[in-house]
Amino acid sequence: MNRVSRSSWLAVSVLPAAFAACLLATGCGTPGAPLPPSLNLPDPVTDLTAVRTGSQVALTWTMPKRNTEKMLLKESFPVRICRKEATGTCVLVPSNLMLAPGAEGVSTDTLPSAQAAGPPRALSYFVELNNHRGRSAGLSNAAQVLAGEAPAAVVGLSAQVRKDGVVLRWTPDNPATQQTSSTVIRLHRKLLTPPAEGKPKAQPGLLAPAPEPLEQTLLIDSSAQASSTEAGKSGQAADRALDKEIRFGQVYEYRAQRVARVTVGDRMLELAGPLSDPVRVETTDVFPPAVPTGLAAVATAANATTGPSIDLSWQPVTDADLAGYAVYRREPGAAWQQISPAAPVVGPAFHDPSVLAGHTYSYAVSAIDQGGHASARSAETEETVPNP
Repeated sequence: MNRVSRSSWLAVSVLPAAFAACLLATGCGTPGAPLPPSLNLPDPVTDLTAVRTGSQVALTWTMPKRNTEKMLLKESFPVRICRKEATGTCVLVPSNLMLAPGAEGVSTDTLPSAQAAGPPRALSYFVELNNHRGRSAGLSNAAQVLAGEAPAAVVGLSAQVRKDGVVLRWTPDNPATQQTSSTVIRLHRKLLTPPAEGKPKAQPGLLAPAPEPLEQTLLIDSSAQASSTEAGKSGQAADRALDKEIRFGQVYEYRAQRVARVTVGDRMLELAGPLSDPVRVETTDVFPPAVPTGLAAVATAANATTGPSIDLSWQPVTDADLAGYAVYRREPGAAWQQISPAAPVVGPAFHDPSVLAGHTYSYAVSAIDQGGHASARSAETEETVPNP
């Protein structure tokens, strides 16, 4: 009797403990609090971009890989696109896109005639991703372009090579048809000469030039005189520009387009017109360097150890392709003769020991570039050698 009672007591005392352990470990079939079903809403697009060319607007973006609950997406989602002017509603753009997570989104919108006409004004595009129940986590970032009529094409583009660069000219815009927004001219320059293999060679004492970019743009304010460009240095006016960044011996192609610019908030939006017909120019260097200035002569009489001489000096010529100088001399009534060596004189000075006491000499100097082109002779200077 005591033995049975003791066993029953053990069973009764162990069962509650085991039951508690079961609840803690597995729940023993007891249901917990229900979790809400996942909405599976894709994260909104954050990198939408829009570029307008003519009446076409090209849109690009990246599909998200996760939903708003930070879980990986596994299915494709329908994409809705809309466009909106500042005071209007967001109008759906016809599209039938179903894209996978992480895919690159691409779409093109043709502007309605009302939005392809009139003055330039802001137009925003948005992308919205819906789950299969039609619910959305919100619109993408706004990608803005300019609605309105694109600027007219540039006509009459021409190019002329000068010593200081390439002068570009075009037919100026008719004031009666100019847009109310700021209109500029963008010049596109392409290097057609194949770049030389290896590193550019440097002239003695100079650093090697940096490789020339294959394409550059110059932004010209067509409504006023100015001197700043996107490329850094270029003189410009309402119907012309000077490209100072060319290198002689190259072949370039230029095209131009008018660009309307409107400030929206803290951003500058552009509406570009069509590109002009290309014009090609070969920058052959046929230009002599600048004429030397400041020529001076100082005579020295003969002494016990040396004969008479005349020392010449002048202001240095700063042309980038300067090779040196040639020195000329003549006596009264005689013709000019070069008295310097055949190779150009390096440096703005020359020593003439071939003079006679009591004689008067006239001197002139010309600059010579690396292509062998010589400048006109400088203004002459005269000096008389003193007698001993």
